[in-house]
Amino acid sequence: MLLKYFYDQKLAHASYLVGCQKTKEAVVVDPGRDIEQYLEMAQREGVKLTGVAETHIHADYVSGVRELAERVGAKLYVSDAGPAEWKYEFADQYEAQLLKEGDTFQVGNIRFDVLHTPGHTPESISFLLTDQGGGANEPMGIFTGDFVFVGSIGRPDLLEAAAGVQGSAEVGARQLYHSAQRFKELPDYLQVWPAHGAGSACGKGLGAIPSSTVGYEKRFNPALQYADETEFVNYILSDQPEAPRYFAVMKRVNKEGPLVLGKVTLPKPLPALQESLVSSSATVIDLSPSNEFATAHVPGTINIPLSMLAAWAGWLVDYDQPVYLIADAADLPEAYRVLHKIGIDRVSGWFERSGEIQSGRATEHYPVKTPAELASQIESGAVTLFDVRADSEWSQGHVPQAEHRFLGHFPDMISTLECHQPVVVQCRSGARSAIAASLLQAAGIDVTNLAGGYQAWETAGLPTTGNSGPISCSTSSAAACSLEKKS
Repeated sequence: MLLKYFYDQKLAHASYLVGCQKTKEAVVVDPGRDIEQYLEMAQREGVKLTGVAETHIHADYVSGVRELAERVGAKLYVSDAGPAEWKYEFADQYEAQLLKEGDTFQVGNIRFDVLHTPGHTPESISFLLTDQGGGANEPMGIFTGDFVFVGSIGRPDLLEAAAGVQGSAEVGARQLYHSAQRFKELPDYLQVWPAHGAGSACGKGLGAIPSSTVGYEKRFNPALQYADETEFVNYILSDQPEAPRYFAVMKRVNKEGPLVLGKVTLPKPLPALQESLVSSSATVIDLSPSNEFATAHVPGTINIPLSMLAAWAGWLVDYDQPVYLIADAADLPEAYRVLHKIGIDRVSGWFERSGEIQSGRATEHYPVKTPAELASQIESGAVTLFDVRADSEWSQGHVPQAEHRFLGHFPDMISTLECHQPVVVQCRSGARSAIAASLLQAAGIDVTNLAGGYQAWETAGLPTTGNSGPISCSTSSAAACSLEKKS
């Protein structure tokens, strides 16, 4: 048997190529949209990709199932275990086996047995793998998808938190509890191959190592220590990371069937960026490092550095509007790959940053100042401080005068935000707040980024406080920003 592991660091996504070396057939489990890596590996190993298997309808990246079916005619092995609203709507366009509890399928001498493991999503399934080529009749491992991770378990609240399916979080949590009890009945020696690692928003506290065993997870995975259903439900629904806004889009796209990209050909740069484009409904993203953007950029553009594109583009980009990029040519292939992975297909063109700088169109900048330079203004209320970190970070401690404005919520907030004095933005280190600074400045707000963020503020020995609840604009004594109610 052949088993190859693929890991997308930026999306914390794991996928697998499983091949039968005797029959020269292979299947990809939970593929991403950038399928060239699987095709190249199959060619290198001398196997043919005949199938593609998926554990559930993913929410955090665009699936490569349809892309592989189109490119190489791979047969689909996908779940039919969920309710009617969570079926693969495009499966009937291809050769497909729709899978439920107890079904099996073969790839050469390798057998996959299907377990229905709902909870993370209603249609979630896992695959027990048995290598029959060596005469084995017992499974050697399990592909758990987003059901069981190393050191964690899939979150059951995404349908409610991201897709707005009211009441589904507790239902999913109770389903997940029973799936977990069933998992604990599996043999300890089974290897566990999950679809995500540390950094994924599909669970809390995911481990950074690529695989585990059932026995190890039974002993050390916090989510598998509960024998009481109510206690488990309370545990799994608490302290989950924020659900990215684009997860609802990904669930719909992967259910209905992603656009087939084929081989992507990168376009040539567009001529000079016009002011009319920046002022339109399109989003113009400058991929420069934040320090470069702070020094000089085209007015009205926003800054998401390439290194942070996978984490934040899905939160901040309007999927229904065109997107343009300002970038260096060398960064373009990675930028397109990342955006396509999270379903941003309306990339209408790009501009060379060097050309925008040389032309003199990059006329705007914003200040970046240290805690020492800003402390007196923040403490006196002369400026308004926005803390753009996540809820869990805010809860651990924050600047007393800060207002909690999570970066991911800026698209819903910023159009109704009115500020009557300058704003300072702050995160943990200054990286996320740099993105926030670009968004606020593009909206016409006088903004400064706090250099070094909360870490630098603490290091300077300046006052901090524990959580006493988010400070809203309407209740903060230092507030000079207000949110208008949308009509």
